[in-house]
Amino acid sequence: MNPNPSSRRAMLKSAALAGAASSGLLLPEWALAQTGKIRVGLMLPYSGAFAPLGVAIENGVRMAINEQGGKLGGREIEWFKVDDESDPSKGVENASKLVQRDKVDVLIGTVHSGVQMGIQKVARDSGVLTLIPNAGVHAATRALCAPNVFRTSFSNSQPTLALGQAMVKRGHKKAVWITWKYAAGDEAFEGFKESYTQAGGTIVKELGLPFPNVEFQALLTEIAALKPDAVACFFAGPSGAKFMKDFAAAGLKDKIALYGSGFLTEGVLEAAGPAADGVITTLHYSDSLDTPRNKAFRLAYAKTFRAQPDVYAVQGYDTGLLLAQGMKAVNGDVNAKPALYKALEAAVIDSPRGKWTMSKSHNPVQDIYLRVAEKGENKVIGVAAKALSDPGTGCRMG
Repeated sequence: MNPNPSSRRAMLKSAALAGAASSGLLLPEWALAQTGKIRVGLMLPYSGAFAPLGVAIENGVRMAINEQGGKLGGREIEWFKVDDESDPSKGVENASKLVQRDKVDVLIGTVHSGVQMGIQKVARDSGVLTLIPNAGVHAATRALCAPNVFRTSFSNSQPTLALGQAMVKRGHKKAVWITWKYAAGDEAFEGFKESYTQAGGTIVKELGLPFPNVEFQALLTEIAALKPDAVACFFAGPSGAKFMKDFAAAGLKDKIALYGSGFLTEGVLEAAGPAADGVITTLHYSDSLDTPRNKAFRLAYAKTFRAQPDVYAVQGYDTGLLLAQGMKAVNGDVNAKPALYKALEAAVIDSPRGKWTMSKSHNPVQDIYLRVAEKGENKVIGVAAKALSDPGTGCRMG
């Protein structure tokens, strides 16, 4: 019996709909979210001075996800990349490219704290899941914190929050602080001032020079005249190496102990040479951590990328681990945001740096190691602070 014309049309329509649905053309958005690729955006420095950091972070992210089978919550990944050029003036524009043009489900970025402020604005406005693999700017997990933003690295004051007590324990009770006068330097000083004065130390002078000036001579002359027990500082990269060399050349190395946030000696020991020997720093990672987890990571990274991993590679790796854990908890459903955020908040990351957890303001609660530079290596000589958390001052999760 032939159906009447109207029921025949209905049958044809439902057959067409079924065919379209099987090809993914007319699936509702919630169903599409389960079948399409997860779109992951990387906004990192791929040019300029910070380019090696961007590459190390990306390497770490990809390595962690590849170890989980190369998928997130069982779904394939489509990658998008933007070079942020370490240019804060382009921060909002570049983050918007990934969010609005490329429609990423996850944004991973960045290194430079100034650029991060642009990402933070876009993340808060759009609600896209954002993972910070380096930039330590306080606002990201303090006054401008957000339910969808998670940091896997550190806050700028975290390493120096662990420094003061270690210095006083070593009998260095009068110190000069020196750094670049910019946001990261100011925030590192905040941690040092709090920890050092609480431990009973006295800061006899706070010295600064404009970023990225490396003309240290006049300030080193002033330090020599002040005759403190120690100098504590925040410098990084090649400038850190130059500071250590100038400090030694000024004849201060054998008279005044030198301490710093761990970025002072990170990746520059070869460039600094003997001038770095004996410099003590605090950081949440060290190449020489003598654990099976760190050794296995370092071997796998070296085999994969034919390079030695640094703290930036570890932070990228942990970003990948965190993302994989979160997506597994929601079976890859990027729209299950409350459940996804809850999983990220509850994550315990089994990292090469040691296990760490997430604070209420979405910053790592982690051990900070005491390290001494010796013959081209940052050797761990103790734990300066166990499970140290950033205070998250002013954070109100909306």
